[in-house]
Amino acid sequence: MKVLVVGSGGREHALVWKLSQSRLVSKIFTAPGNPGTAIHGENVPIKADDIHGLRDFALKEGVDLTVVGPELPLTLGITDLFEKAGLMVFGPSKKASVIEGSKVFCKELMERYGIPTAGFRVFEEPDEAYTYIRTVGGAMVVKADGLAGGKGAIVCRSEDEAMGAVRLIMEEKAFGEAGRRVVIEEFLDGEEASFIAFTDGRTVVPLASSQDHKPVYDGDRGPNTGGMGAYSPAPVVTDTLRDEILHRIMIPAVRAMEGEGRPYRGILYAGIMITKDGPKVLEFNCRFGDPETQPLVVRLRDDLLDVMVRTVEGRLQGTELEWDERASVCVVMASKGYPGDYEKGKVIEGLERADTLPDVVVFHAGTSLRDGKVVTSGGRVLGVTGLGGTIEEAIENTYRAVGMIHWDGAYYRRDIGMKAIRKSAGGN
Repeated sequence: MKVLVVGSGGREHALVWKLSQSRLVSKIFTAPGNPGTAIHGENVPIKADDIHGLRDFALKEGVDLTVVGPELPLTLGITDLFEKAGLMVFGPSKKASVIEGSKVFCKELMERYGIPTAGFRVFEEPDEAYTYIRTVGGAMVVKADGLAGGKGAIVCRSEDEAMGAVRLIMEEKAFGEAGRRVVIEEFLDGEEASFIAFTDGRTVVPLASSQDHKPVYDGDRGPNTGGMGAYSPAPVVTDTLRDEILHRIMIPAVRAMEGEGRPYRGILYAGIMITKDGPKVLEFNCRFGDPETQPLVVRLRDDLLDVMVRTVEGRLQGTELEWDERASVCVVMASKGYPGDYEKGKVIEGLERADTLPDVVVFHAGTSLRDGKVVTSGGRVLGVTGLGGTIEEAIENTYRAVGMIHWDGAYYRRDIGMKAIRKSAGGN
């Protein structure tokens, strides 16, 4: 089969890396791709949001399956456009992708169908939001309604911080039209985990548990990012909790979308806060997580392409995924200044040496080629991912590889995976 993967980040490199191992694959295209995806196939200079250009390319090349990585082309309707042209595509429709495209829709859906989530209010005028903040006070979360690159949810520890978040989103328009409306949620105390599943609209097949690290600094301090690292499995998600999340959240969400006339097929990703009152949904996403995909694919033993085809064709019933028993850790190496302004074009050294390490894969995210050298071109530059017999060994293997890679201004968190060690030792 010819496969087209849409996107250019670390998630897409991880998907291409795994798909390239499929016995079913004859060729992989990635649009637009990065130097990492080029190792496993052919990069195509078409942007991820040029959905008509992507359709025309897929028709011309006889692509058998298109796998959509980022949320933007999904919310623009790439799946509908491809299916209308008779092309097979992995990813939810435009009507279904609104579960990520609009925080307001997502929260109201959960409220209607009794899916556990934080209490919330929606505001279209900043003055009304300010009045509400002054009334309730304390910690809360302010979210832009639309897509904001993983940075539109601002955790506010005080009334002043919440006022500032509303000002940033609604008045300064930091996220453009995505901030036309805001959701203000109650602050949930607990530990966050990612729960990702395949669904064909009827059957829900969970992936292994994983945990992301959103804040930019060690100890979960600083502003949120697209993700500074992740690991799998996440000890906080016990077998009992996994079943509870599956039956109280994931399956009800798929049924709710069907009930709304928005049948859901593809990947459904729930950000879960595990509170003293049980798991509650922070948000739903309509695609694979980034960076959670990286530690997940290195543990997945199944043929990813086969699972994707079964998902698209509605044949997931009876599917159980098989996982490497080892733990995996992904450490994101970022540009200095991320998630704010950062410089590009820094030459990356040590990639070849790191790639020789056993049980380590270096996934490219924000990289490009210049004069034959790999240089930085984004905020999150690399996702260095390692396996180990224990979480401690996986951390050690991953950071050994991280230590071999250098560029001017490289930054990374040094505590990825430590939550798992503390949880395994009986701590918090």
